[in-house]
Amino acid sequence: MRVIAGDKKGRRLIAPEGLSTRPTSDKVKEALFSIIQFDLPDAEFLDLFSGSGQMGIEALSRGAKYAVFVESNKKAYDCIKQNLAATGLSGLSEVNMRSAEDYLSSCRRKFDIVFMDPPYMEGLIDPIFDAVTRVTDDLGIIICEIPLGAEIIEEVNGFSLKRRYRYGKTELALFRKQEAETEIY
Repeated sequence: MRVIAGDKKGRRLIAPEGLSTRPTSDKVKEALFSIIQFDLPDAEFLDLFSGSGQMGIEALSRGAKYAVFVESNKKAYDCIKQNLAATGLSGLSEVNMRSAEDYLSSCRRKFDIVFMDPPYMEGLIDPIFDAVTRVTDDLGIIICEIPLGAEIIEEVNGFSLKRRYRYGKTELALFRKQEAETEIY
């Protein structure tokens, strides 16, 4: 696993051992950052269910201003800290060892981009989506990595599903408010 682009391009990242995390493939990661490339510069990025932290680190490498990582697994949390230190990005980030629900319930910050990659088959997106919309800027984007064909909520608090992108057995579901839509989606 590595950083694909930006000023930290080529840096190797570690992932926690075992099957409790499922790193996003380079193909899906590259596609996601192509989709949001114009929204990323100076963005505040939230990486929920962070795993190794590779998505938030990629965002920082490509110009995001700040990234917040939320991960409840201790081994994954330690990997995120090590990956941030190895890339020199610790000063542009915050790492929280908490459940997504707990973090969102007390969060007072607004994010430009929220990325969620919860453990598949645990049904975690729909129950927290309302809270996710409350921490997303009105012009912001919410992106969910889901298994191919999975059902997902279509609208909450003005954020609606705009498009699903398919990559093998994985999909990216992009949500945005109607007034925030642009030609690139």
